[in-house]
Amino acid sequence: MSVAAPTVVTVEEWMALPDDGIRRRLHNGELIEEGPYSPQSEAAGMTLRDRYHSIAMSDIAAELVFWRRSLPKPWGNVVSGEAAVLFDDDADAVGVDVAYVQPELMLKQTDENTVIVGVPTLIVEILSPSTTVKALDDRRKVFAKYAVPVVWVVDPEDRTVTVYRHGQKPTMVNDSHDLDGGPELPGFKVPVARLFE
Repeated sequence: MSVAAPTVVTVEEWMALPDDGIRRRLHNGELIEEGPYSPQSEAAGMTLRDRYHSIAMSDIAAELVFWRRSLPKPWGNVVSGEAAVLFDDDADAVGVDVAYVQPELMLKQTDENTVIVGVPTLIVEILSPSTTVKALDDRRKVFAKYAVPVVWVVDPEDRTVTVYRHGQKPTMVNDSHDLDGGPELPGFKVPVARLFE
């Protein structure tokens, strides 16, 4: 059995790939396609997710926008819906479910596309039926490599949020707790249950 050689692409080539429902990311310059996808989702040109993923993404983004508006200006931005984060020039880029991009990083963005160049304060990954342990582990390694201050891994099925703070052990909160933004997101606090309504 032969193994296909890794596909090495530039960021420009990655951004020019078709929007065909396949979730792609760059890792050390290598193009990685993630799946699996159902025949129904492929036919519709969509990534396999369920309504719980969609609800959690909307609710988390809404809570972050509400929090952001409570801060003095200049505000950062909340991005969602497969926004892309490019960590360096050509090596690592991923699509993220939700992210909070601090004001000073937003000021450095020059393009009008959905690619954020740099390291956001917060990245939110929401588990879906197509999420594999390997894909999640690979993403967490990339986030650690670039010292993302906070990563939330949200599990809509178990109604939990695992919080990864750079350089610290992860903690988990469930729907009987509050999710606190800590020093990275000062003043952010929400009941976890509200993220899954």
